[in-house]
Amino acid sequence: MRVIFVPVADRPECANALHAAFVLGQAVGASIIGCHIRPHSDSQVAMPSNLGLSSLTNADAEWQAASTPGETKKASIAARTLFAQLAESHGYNLLRRPSAEPGAIWMANTGSPHRVLSIMGPVADLLVVSRPSSKGGRLARLFLSASLLRSSRPVLVLPQKKGRTVGKRICIAWNQGAEAARAIAAAMPLLVQADLVSIVSSGPESRVGPKSGQLQTYLKYWGIQSERVSTKGKDEPQEIVTAYQSTSSDLLVMGAYSRNRMSQLVFGGVTEYILKRASIPVLMLHT
Repeated sequence: MRVIFVPVADRPECANALHAAFVLGQAVGASIIGCHIRPHSDSQVAMPSNLGLSSLTNADAEWQAASTPGETKKASIAARTLFAQLAESHGYNLLRRPSAEPGAIWMANTGSPHRVLSIMGPVADLLVVSRPSSKGGRLARLFLSASLLRSSRPVLVLPQKKGRTVGKRICIAWNQGAEAARAIAAAMPLLVQADLVSIVSSGPESRVGPKSGQLQTYLKYWGIQSERVSTKGKDEPQEIVTAYQSTSSDLLVMGAYSRNRMSQLVFGGVTEYILKRASIPVLMLHT
């Protein structure tokens, strides 16, 4: 993991996301890219209706209309100042161009979050964003959906409020599926440094795919010692959260949207539950 990408605005939740990114960057030797995404003066963006995160209709338009050109420039300067301050506080040097040595790189891009993250997301190893607040956060949901659905890269979704350092005790939500396996592969730089890894399986492991015991064996090849936690499978989302809490974990790793996204929008699903109702750090990957 060499590149961590963080959308930045001058907001407390962005400061929390940057703090987590720099701490993780120090642990794995990664550079941090901070990017302020600003609206184009004449862009008109149509929002897909099946993003899997509800209430996003017209969110791009609201974001587009949120600032005058002068305010947009001011917001970009404030975001850059926040990024520079946090980089310095974590011992990161500001770089003008990419380097093999870890550093902090600032950029500002114009366009919608879905367009910018479709371009910048795939050339990062990890994206870090904040979870939308329970009292609204329509624009935050726009950035979250763009990160998850457009980047094809793992996304670390953090609670609004600053918490403890993530990645010391990691909980894996294992469902024998390809999405979970890809999320584990993406999280491997963090898993190998964790003090404890817990593998949670809900209900009978009857799908075609590796069982939790086989995953545990695979992790041993990486030098990762893990424990297995089995639940009844009657309420999978809540059981995952309960297992996360009982193992004193600080990060959940899971695949995203293993079912059709429109089905999840209508019927719920583990992804929607974790994003909307579980205020815990989660690393997700949707491809």
